[in-house]
Amino acid sequence: FTAKLIEQAGFPPVYVTGGGMANAYLGGPDIGLVTLNELASQVERISDAVSVPVIADCDTGFGGTANVKRTIKAYERAGAAGFHIEDQVFPKRCGHFEGKAVVPIEDMLYRLQAALDARTDPDFLIIARTDARGPEGFEAALARAHAYLDLGVDAIFVEAPSSLDELRRIGQEFRGTPLVANMIERSRTPLLPEGELLAMGFNIILYANAALYL
Repeated sequence: FTAKLIEQAGFPPVYVTGGGMANAYLGGPDIGLVTLNELASQVERISDAVSVPVIADCDTGFGGTANVKRTIKAYERAGAAGFHIEDQVFPKRCGHFEGKAVVPIEDMLYRLQAALDARTDPDFLIIARTDARGPEGFEAALARAHAYLDLGVDAIFVEAPSSLDELRRIGQEFRGTPLVANMIERSRTPLLPEGELLAMGFNIILYANAALYL
């Protein structure tokens, strides 16, 4: 029902967030509680309910490379237009929580390669998200994002930049690449108007959990 309201409000896609699923479906926090089957089945119901594209969170891919391949196949069958996959350890935590940890960059490259290899729909969007800003620092997060882009992913998502300067830097570093900006109320990232984000180079603007705050 919320997805239908988002569509009626005029948003061009719907974004299914893992945090939103944990909050609304389980009444719990975003700490890796939601399973692949729970998320994929909800993505399928949402895809059936709306006519706009549905992009979905798939956390860390729910395991090793074989799990990542299973995940992308499940999401494609569910009707998703794309997903983002992140470089946190399992179980993951919300990108704006303390206490996050990320896997070695090589492990994330294996995850991404598994997703690219398993994709059967060439239009299925694979977004690489890095949560390294907190545990490793901003420069390390940028370096990871460059490595992920070099592998061949479709879009980049640097989670939880903590200042306007960091947002600008991301836009400059990845100019011409599809970029995700995550605008969460009461989070680490400054909230900016759509026009400013578009001017910086962000063209996938995610208002995660906005409907839950109403």
